[in-house]
Amino acid sequence: MSESEQRYVSLQDAADILGVHYMTAYRYMRHGRLSAIKESGVWKVAEVELQRFQAEQNESKESSSQTVKKNQSRSQAPWHDRLEACLLTGDGAGAWSVLEAAIDSGTEFEEAYLDVLSPAMAAIGERWHRGELDIYVEHRATTIATRLVARLGAKTARRGRTRGIVVLGAPPGERHSLAIAILADVVRLGGFEVHDLGADLPAESFVSAVRHYDDVLAVGISATSAESCVLVSDLIVQLRDVMAVDTCVFLGGRAITSEAAAHELGADEWASDARSFVAALDLVASSRNKARRTQGSIS
Repeated sequence: MSESEQRYVSLQDAADILGVHYMTAYRYMRHGRLSAIKESGVWKVAEVELQRFQAEQNESKESSSQTVKKNQSRSQAPWHDRLEACLLTGDGAGAWSVLEAAIDSGTEFEEAYLDVLSPAMAAIGERWHRGELDIYVEHRATTIATRLVARLGAKTARRGRTRGIVVLGAPPGERHSLAIAILADVVRLGGFEVHDLGADLPAESFVSAVRHYDDVLAVGISATSAESCVLVSDLIVQLRDVMAVDTCVFLGGRAITSEAAAHELGADEWASDARSFVAALDLVASSRNKARRTQGSIS
C-alpha cells in the first residue's frame, strides 16, 4: 500500500486507542518505537503502524516469566527514595534526572506526581516534624519540588476541548501551595481546565475568582489544619452566593478526615486523595452533562 493510500489517525487519537497519555505516545514516537509523520503541524500515525505497535505490545505482555520479572523489577524501582535523596541534598538537576528516568522506564505522569514526587516530599515533611531536619532543608526541597512540578506541567499540558472548569485553592493561613499545584496538574491530566489559586487566599479573592470564570464545574478547597475549618465553612457559604446551583464543592486535605466532616462544613463531596478527586470529577461532569441534555430535550 502506498503512503497516499494509507489511513492515518492523529497522535492524540493513537494515544487514546493505546490507552495512554498523549505525552507517553509522543515518547514512543521520539524513541523510535512508534513511527509517525508530521503533516500541517500535526503528528499522525498510520493505522497499520498502530496495529503493528499494538501487536508488539501484546507480544511483550505474553513474553517469558523472566522478562516479566525484569519489567516488574524495573517498575518497582524505589524512585521516590532516589528522589528524596536528591531533594535532601539540594540536587535539583539530579532530582529531575530521577523523574525523567522513572518516566522513561514506564512510569505514567500521574504516577510521577502521586507515587514518586508526593511520597518523597511527604517523607521529608515527616522527618522535619520529628526534628531530624533543619527547616531550611525542607524549604529547599519544597522549592526544588515546585520547579519539578513546573517542568512536569509543561510536558503534560493538554490542548483542545475541556471537560469542565475546576477552581482550586486554600483559605488564609494555609501554606501548602505545592500540594495544590500537584493536584492541579493531575486534574489537568484528566482533561479538565484547572485554575490553581494557590494557598493563603483571602475569601473575597476566592469568591471573585469563581465569579470570574464561566460555568465552573467544581471548586476544590484544601484544609490542613483545624483552624482552617472555620474559615472553610464561611468560604463555602460565600461561594454558594455566586456559583451556579450545579457547581460542586469539594473539600480535602489533612484536616478533612471523612465525608461526614466535609458535609458538616458545607461541601458537597469529600476528596480523600488526588485520584479519588479526579474519579469524583468524572462522575460530576457526566452527571451534569446528562442533566443538561435532559433539561434541553424537555425545553
